Amino acid sequence: MKTLVPNMITCGNMLSGMLSLVLAFHGHFVPASWLVFFAVFFDFMDGKMARKLGGSSSFGMELDSLADVVSFGVAPAMIIYSVYLKGFFGVTGALVAAFFALCGALRLARFNVHHVDGSFQGLPIPAGGHLLVSFVVAGIHLPPVLMALLVTATGFLMISSVPFGNLKALKAGSLNKRKAVFMWASAFILIAVLRNKAPLAGMLIYIISGFAGVDWGKWLSLEEMAEEEDLAEEDT
Repeated sequence: MKTLVPNMITCGNMLSGMLSLVLAFHGHFVPASWLVFFAVFFDFMDGKMARKLGGSSSFGMELDSLADVVSFGVAPAMIIYSVYLKGFFGVTGALVAAFFALCGALRLARFNVHHVDGSFQGLPIPAGGHLLVSFVVAGIHLPPVLMALLVTATGFLMISSVPFGNLKALKAGSLNKRKAVFMWASAFILIAVLRNKAPLAGMLIYIISGFAGVDWGKWLSLEEMAEEEDLAEEDT
């Protein structure tokens, strides 16, 4: 039971990815894109539930990676190919989409083998997939060449060593509530002002913060606030 519940939640992640692919096949690209966002709920909850029940396992970790490849690698790649890259210089568009999915798989394999605490090394595959489908949700029509460059750059970011914030590093009871309220309020303002463009704005903020060295998990932690207070006391 300890491992069954988290694994069933992980299956919800893969199911979302598969349904996204089916919708994309039938030309329903916006609902297909929203399913990619919905999949992240299962991706977050399976690990949380596994830690709560003490049901973490190697099997669960491998299943989680397979689900992530489908939901955040293959599904976004297919959606972007269908909307922006279909027929782009023959098979070039298909190769660009395949490159993104391949980089996502490599990113997950590296994470499983060389997992370290703290910031993510390279753009997480959920963020990469969300960035791409955010353009579809926002209704932004880019020329195929620009989208091809964006997809390729996102693929390289996933296999890079650029650090990105890790919210999964937050532990129970270590959340700075004031900062969390500020972040949620900012998110609601983005949604109210930008509406369907809010997911894209959020993903761009996250990616820019990686290059700026902002670790959102650490920033939201009470431990970070305690370190700042200790430094202030040392300065005085």
